[in-house]
Amino acid sequence: MQEAQTKYQALINCINEQIVAKALRPGDKLPSENELAEQFHISRQTVRKAIGVLEEDGVVCRVKGSGTYLNYYPQENPEQKNNIAVITTYVESYIFPKTIHGIEKVLSESGYSVQISFTNNTLEKEKSILEDLLARNDVAGVIVEGTKSGLPNPNIHLYRKLIAKKLPVLFINTYYPELDVPHVSLNDVSVAKKAVNYLIQNGHRDIGAILKLDDGQGRQRYLGYLSAMEAAGYPVTDSRMVWIDTDESKQLAYCTDKILNRLEGCTALLCYNDQIAFQLVRILMQNGIKVPEDVSIISIDDSDLARHSEVPITSLTHPKEELGAKAAEVLLQLIAGRKNNATFEFDTRVMERESVKNVINKNI
Repeated sequence: MQEAQTKYQALINCINEQIVAKALRPGDKLPSENELAEQFHISRQTVRKAIGVLEEDGVVCRVKGSGTYLNYYPQENPEQKNNIAVITTYVESYIFPKTIHGIEKVLSESGYSVQISFTNNTLEKEKSILEDLLARNDVAGVIVEGTKSGLPNPNIHLYRKLIAKKLPVLFINTYYPELDVPHVSLNDVSVAKKAVNYLIQNGHRDIGAILKLDDGQGRQRYLGYLSAMEAAGYPVTDSRMVWIDTDESKQLAYCTDKILNRLEGCTALLCYNDQIAFQLVRILMQNGIKVPEDVSIISIDDSDLARHSEVPITSLTHPKEELGAKAAEVLLQLIAGRKNNATFEFDTRVMERESVKNVINKNI
């Protein structure tokens, strides 16, 4: 049963990949069931099941007595819409330039123009951008990183209006749980869990965390932190958590007293990202706390900041450009009418550096 499922899914994937690459174009006739069965070494029944799924997704249509054809999609009609709106929070972040490059590369190869807007993570700017999109009729789809996704958002009704217009919308990095919209992101729960487990494997049990409170990734990473600590049977206390907002994450020194007070007694810390970890290393060292001798630090993103920190920081990888490319591919599938299984979450791995000390069998 599992083998048959894998075979028909392989055929579906192959056809969708040909659509994205424009090897198959709207109106093209697919090979016959016999030809597909021979080409993929599968039964006609498996071919028929795959074509049935594609038909349900609106990708193909079957014409009795003639064959199966690729549907006509909006970007191919006389009122062609070749613009893709990409909305992110910041331009200067170490994540977004590579992510945007991945998006642009895939979409430009498919004949689309990319129009980029930045909200600066403010609700007012996000509202203005969304209202502009609602007034336009030249946009084929939207890739968006939501603003302050960890908090209730007064702009949710504008997103619902975009969805009501049948405009394909895809979130990246984070998402709003109240909207039934696919997303492409890290698996943030798994990422944080993997980070904390790495600390545990190195003998740490008094583990604190510095996380962002105003975006959804902070919430998901907290769930991963909790899961790892509880699975290990280690205590979780509020006194070991430091919650900061976006503005504080840029100027972490303003939170020095809070950090030193709340994280006293911790032997290791999980940082929300490399931006925070980079600043934290400096703050600790300025206050006579050595990394990793006194406290170990692990972070997320594996950016240049982690590599060039005064103490190189152990960090978990972020796919950056690959995430952008995947988001573009998924949006193209949404534009083409394929909506099933559109959400995709990347896994990650630990990049070991000098900021984590192994304290197993040592007096700490």
